[in-house]
Amino acid sequence: MAPNGSVGIRDSPLEPGIFLDEDLGSDWYIYESTESAPQDDLFPDAIPECHPTISPRLYHTVMAPISLAVLLALSFLVKRRRLHLNCWNGVPGLLSPGNLLEQDGHRAVAAAVLALLLSELCQLLLLPAPLPLPAPGTAPAAREFWKVLALLYVPALYSPLLACAGPRHRLGYAAGTLLAWGHCGAHAWHRAQCPLAPQIHRLYSLLSHVPVLLSLALLSLWYPAQLLRSLRRGDGPEPRISGKSYYRKYLKALLSKRGQKGSSKIEESLSSRIRSYLRSYVYVPEEGFRIPLKLVVSVTVAVVAVYQVAVLLLVAVVPALRIVRAGMTKDVVVLLVQFGLVPSQGAAGPGQLEQELRTARHFLWALEVCYICSLVLCCLLTCAMLLRSLAMHRSNLRALYQGAVLDVFSKAHILRPSRESLVCWMAFSSFQAAFACLGLLIQQVIFFLCSVAFTFLVVIPLQIGTSSPLFGIIRNMWPLWLTLVVAVLVQHLLAHSQFLEQHSLQKEITNRRALYIVTFLLFPTNVLVGVMAAVWRVVISGLYNAVHFCRLDISLLHRGAETFDPGYRTYCHYLKVEVSQCHPLLKAFCFLLLQPGRPEPPAPPRDTQLEEGLQLMHPKHPAPGRARIRRIRARWWVAYTLLHNPSLTASRKTALADPAANGAQLGVPRP
Repeated sequence: MAPNGSVGIRDSPLEPGIFLDEDLGSDWYIYESTESAPQDDLFPDAIPECHPTISPRLYHTVMAPISLAVLLALSFLVKRRRLHLNCWNGVPGLLSPGNLLEQDGHRAVAAAVLALLLSELCQLLLLPAPLPLPAPGTAPAAREFWKVLALLYVPALYSPLLACAGPRHRLGYAAGTLLAWGHCGAHAWHRAQCPLAPQIHRLYSLLSHVPVLLSLALLSLWYPAQLLRSLRRGDGPEPRISGKSYYRKYLKALLSKRGQKGSSKIEESLSSRIRSYLRSYVYVPEEGFRIPLKLVVSVTVAVVAVYQVAVLLLVAVVPALRIVRAGMTKDVVVLLVQFGLVPSQGAAGPGQLEQELRTARHFLWALEVCYICSLVLCCLLTCAMLLRSLAMHRSNLRALYQGAVLDVFSKAHILRPSRESLVCWMAFSSFQAAFACLGLLIQQVIFFLCSVAFTFLVVIPLQIGTSSPLFGIIRNMWPLWLTLVVAVLVQHLLAHSQFLEQHSLQKEITNRRALYIVTFLLFPTNVLVGVMAAVWRVVISGLYNAVHFCRLDISLLHRGAETFDPGYRTYCHYLKVEVSQCHPLLKAFCFLLLQPGRPEPPAPPRDTQLEEGLQLMHPKHPAPGRARIRRIRARWWVAYTLLHNPSLTASRKTALADPAANGAQLGVPRP
């Protein structure tokens, strides 16, 4: 009996007709201090309000005008240095936030800024007030408009961090240093003063800001390093052509390859096959080839997206499971026993209730372990698929560079940019991040359910020594399983020994009458085998599609319906833009054409005192030097590029189809 005259849950078992008062309702969810969990774990939202020195409103009020001023100042600088000598003659153009179609772009800076944008987007979708600019009492409908505005404001706020690297000038590096230090200092100071937040979990705000702090730290180190290099180097001439070194290296690596001598094929062992298969999931850079900048950015933002979703799934479920396990009482165990969720081994008693309470807490602990293990497995599989896709990207780009379109696409495609291909190219990195997020969620649901089923149907029954429904089904239906296994084995043995005759060059079907009899007799058995095969088909299709959902380089549909896969269609159009605009051989050819010729040394003065006959004699030309040999080799590279680049065939003139126009020597006509 409770002190206030009501019947408490802990004082008596559950009986019908008992009305719970307010004290009992609060006692049902036991959030007071227990032995298994401290007060902070049971109260994730009980965090005192934090007022940092640099408030979010002050941060945006200061950094937004500074970013805009830096962007306009660098725009005038680029206008003066590159477009026109007079800064005021014309409107200065805006700076590009990275040359995503060039190979000389700053990969680390572009990846860091895009990772920063994605992390801010994750915070934007979860915060009730995405921007600190509106008043606290804003209506919910108005806050949605502020979220839409924030989708445009956040990229504009961080775009100068990437645009400062475009001019390749010390002023741009200095401005980037100031911006990076300002953003990094504000975020780090805010995290140091307010590490905990009541949003979802006390540690979620800190964990979700880890990519933001790492990206800003990278930018804060990269810009000062570039500024010091520019100061040491001085005001040298800027490179007029970007990516020239890479394309020439690519051409040299292609021309320096020699055919490998054929070696006798040796059967690989099982261990070597396993090692080669595992190595295929590790991207190893190769000399002469560089992954495009857009792909580097896509993989980076996909990994950051996987991290953000994994942190959200972890802090949203695991603390709740721990609260439930810490608040588990004997009365709740009695209810679970009545529903059959917790096994009972006899009459109720104090010792029996303690045992059942420990069993219920052990079940919740096993559920938590299954959730964490499945989440870790899903993250590893997603990252492995992303690394595997890098190798597929390299093979696909090389095949398209060589003109082997049918090796990549199921149908012949013209590698030219179009409206749809440009839209897909712009959305490729965003699609990669979104597909990685959704793929991780699907994998987590599937693997968590599979791990829970295996744990509670196999592991726990073996651990506590109780019967499992799965073991009961297997025990009762063992004649059927044995019949199916024997039927499959008999069919394989008969097909190998009786129904197939081996000749010298081919195999023929024999004993056809016995084949017909066995087929008719095993028809009902094969129906049951087909049911098991259909179940396995559903399982393996679901697992395969869930694991490969994050990959855009393969389609999850049939080849005839792969155009209905939006991810794969985006990837195909992305390849068209990359190959048509960034073909390394075509770029190398253009750079060789734009290369200025070296001035020849002036001719020596002629001696006027020589006789007229000696002046008319042709002097002997000196042996070609190294400079002339390099020019000759460069011209041969140009000819090789034109003749062996299939993507240039459609752009050639009709006259080039003639072998004489391509430089071939025509034979002497026969009489």
